[in-house]
Amino acid sequence: MFATAWVTGASSGIGRATALRLAAQGVRVAASARSEAKLAELALEAERLGGSIATYPLDVTDLDACRTTVRRIEAGVGPVDLALFVAGTDAPMGGADYSAETAARVMAVNYQGTANCLDAVLPVLRERRHGRIGVTASVAGYRGFPGFAAYSPSKAALIALCESLHGDLRRDGIRLSVINPWFVRTPLSEGARSPVPFAITPERAAREIVRGLQRDCFEILVPPEIAGQLKAGRALPDAVYLPLSRVLGAVRSAWP
Repeated sequence: MFATAWVTGASSGIGRATALRLAAQGVRVAASARSEAKLAELALEAERLGGSIATYPLDVTDLDACRTTVRRIEAGVGPVDLALFVAGTDAPMGGADYSAETAARVMAVNYQGTANCLDAVLPVLRERRHGRIGVTASVAGYRGFPGFAAYSPSKAALIALCESLHGDLRRDGIRLSVINPWFVRTPLSEGARSPVPFAITPERAAREIVRGLQRDCFEILVPPEIAGQLKAGRALPDAVYLPLSRVLGAVRSAWP
């Protein structure tokens, strides 16, 4: 099990649920997100469950702030042996409303924000030649989803990043996992005009993620029975996949 974990995107959804699950298992958790108020609520909830979470407000798009946060965590909580990067954002975008500004904003958080966190934590893990990193991508990164023209590319980039780094980091004693979830029930999804099929709770996602990290899986499918089927879509020829993708476009169109 892990001793000290740094979790980004911890104010809601998967990040929040996973931070609480780790804290309940006795892990010293350092939680980061932009909202100080939500982080304070998270710390109180962890205390109620018998755990402990230290909060470190952070905008992951700020590289210097990421580096400073790691130094503060190492000094105040302990040597990080698990870094779990969950912070992310989304914005519906397709051909009709394509915007370079929207694409850049989503990429800045989802991809560059993760790259910043990696830059901040890798030196301490490499020096100790020990540690685990979990990067949250998405099944939407397997192939382009209609209506996800900002989100899907950012998650595809994270999958490729993890595949590129895995071998080098393993030689340095660092284990890297890419986490690919299906849709998770959040306040946003609860406002959808129609329900997303097989959407899972953040608590279910957290359980699958922690189990996958403990088993040293490179790819963690969340949940495996749904995400695994979508992964198979990577092998479909374009003539088959592109018409099928319209179904996924209907899921996006149901979003508020």
